[in-house]
Amino acid sequence: MNLKSGYPYWTVRNGLIACYPVLDRPLECDVAVVGAGITGAIVARRMQRDGHRVVLLDRRECGWGSTAASTALLQYELDAEMGDLAGRYGAAAATLAYRYCAASLEILAGELARFRRIGFARAHSLYFASNSRHRDRLLAECRRRRDAGLQVDWLEADELARRFGLDAPAAILTRPAALVDPYRACHALLRAIVRNGGRVFDRTTVSGFAVRARHVRVDTDRGVALRARWLVVAAGYESQQWLDARIARNRSSYAFATDPLDDVGRLRGVLAWETARPYLYLRTTGEGRLIVGGADDRIDVPALRDARVRRKAALLARKVAQRLGIAVQPAWAWGGTFAETMDGLPFFDAHPQHGPRVLFALAYGGNGIAYARLGADVLAARLNRRAHPCDGLVSFARFDRGVPTHR
Repeated sequence: MNLKSGYPYWTVRNGLIACYPVLDRPLECDVAVVGAGITGAIVARRMQRDGHRVVLLDRRECGWGSTAASTALLQYELDAEMGDLAGRYGAAAATLAYRYCAASLEILAGELARFRRIGFARAHSLYFASNSRHRDRLLAECRRRRDAGLQVDWLEADELARRFGLDAPAAILTRPAALVDPYRACHALLRAIVRNGGRVFDRTTVSGFAVRARHVRVDTDRGVALRARWLVVAAGYESQQWLDARIARNRSSYAFATDPLDDVGRLRGVLAWETARPYLYLRTTGEGRLIVGGADDRIDVPALRDARVRRKAALLARKVAQRLGIAVQPAWAWGGTFAETMDGLPFFDAHPQHGPRVLFALAYGGNGIAYARLGADVLAARLNRRAHPCDGLVSFARFDRGVPTHR
């Protein structure tokens, strides 16, 4: 599957950080993770902390798929606002989702802060009204988050312009949030896994798996099998090939990075996004570059995505000029696959098609990296035969029940 187009900034900046061996002999482990991108690395490291022997497999070089194309805005907010989620599942479920995403992001930020040279920095998330019609809706969202005990400030247009140089009717400013180089963060986690006895293999394609009563046999394209007590499928958007049911829709999104700029100082330490859907979003890097994304397509067709990268980058640059009042020139532009679920929530669960020994880690959504840390705790609890408060929120069965419930 072709997951990205163009030249993602992280791959240009970092090159190929590390290569891992190909799996060429049978192995046994407690947890096999398919997918050695940022989600697989977060999940595997969490399992390892519980004492499980972990092995990661990736068909590409590690982190070279969707991780390398991510713009890595680490935020607790879902693509679905609290109001939308409350309308679907009730206020209690919406509050639970937002609180646990915020708590998971705090945990992840503490873990990433221990690594050096991964571009990590704590930040604020700035969610602004795209137009005056969205102002009242955004104010109601601000009140819901305050009522849920979340840290949120309301900014009127004049304060928004003064503090951040952004032209919008109003915004809410929230914490926690963070910025990171996702490719470097992925490899930092993988190195930590290897240092603690885990195994990582790249250029190893999983061709299938067979579930037995006490283990899962994982087959590879080289005819070598891996035996694991549990299998975690964390292969991003490619994970859907192992499910007959359609559980998400793949879209295309676009982004660009500028050369270092002199006039983005007020946006340092801020990730900004808007209330319109699809939304414009932007962040800065430690070198003073601006990374901008959005202009999503409703369907993901790699050939069309390849052809649209330049035009989409130009569109995004015009939108930035309207909001910030500065002209920006894309230095690198790219597109990538992302997936949307019906309700904006991810899936961290066993699917009835494969039974309890095969767990899916599908961190679909705009805050996928924070989802991955939440899901890692959910799956770790499952392996330890414990319930997690968010089980119902991330279950495949939630659409059948209508309202998430605790297991």
